[in-house]
Amino acid sequence: MPHEAARSGALAVFDLDGTITRHDTLLPFIISCLVLRPWRLPLLLSLLPLSLGFLLHRDHGRFKGKLIRATLGGLPRAYLEGRAVRFVQRLLQSGVFAEALQAIAQHRARGDKLLLMSASVDLYVPMIGHALGFGQTLCSQVRWRPDGRLDGRLATANCRGEEKRRCLQALLARDHPAAVYAYGNSRADLPHLRLASQGFFVNGPARLPQASPAIQALRWSQRC
Repeated sequence: MPHEAARSGALAVFDLDGTITRHDTLLPFIISCLVLRPWRLPLLLSLLPLSLGFLLHRDHGRFKGKLIRATLGGLPRAYLEGRAVRFVQRLLQSGVFAEALQAIAQHRARGDKLLLMSASVDLYVPMIGHALGFGQTLCSQVRWRPDGRLDGRLATANCRGEEKRRCLQALLARDHPAAVYAYGNSRADLPHLRLASQGFFVNGPARLPQASPAIQALRWSQRC
């Protein structure tokens, strides 16, 4: 966390899974939606062939869309929104790093704008952003059928890696923040961390591969 005085118009960008939260969120969300639809639980068996397909194509967006469609496709929007509210409440009670909440609060106190960027989907990510006080959320978006039920395939590019970098680069070109602070936790986050005045790599190796001098390693472990 930077200690220098805040500059007006700075932007703080946070990744979600593994950066704010202590674990991935998509599969736990899917399971939370299926527990009240137990006859759908066997659909989780589709993980095996889908995983084999991922190993073949290495396409995270394709894998994600197929998984969501296979397990949650056809469920009504109202049901999924209700499950998302409960999921987010539980997640924020015990599934996030205390240090992440402290960093968010410090940036907010400095007057920095807060941006949540995640490859996870808009079934629940905007709710997390709103609950944590982010002014803007960018994430992968899912398709809906005309009847209001979930299709599940992605309606946008998967907001990961180079796509996340592209989205942030477009935002920076539009808004011209005075400084940019970015937090991430995986190699896929390095492209957008390199755009920041100061990047923070959470719970990675002390010496980061292909990282710039402006990226600092952080160790977060406390539960909220």
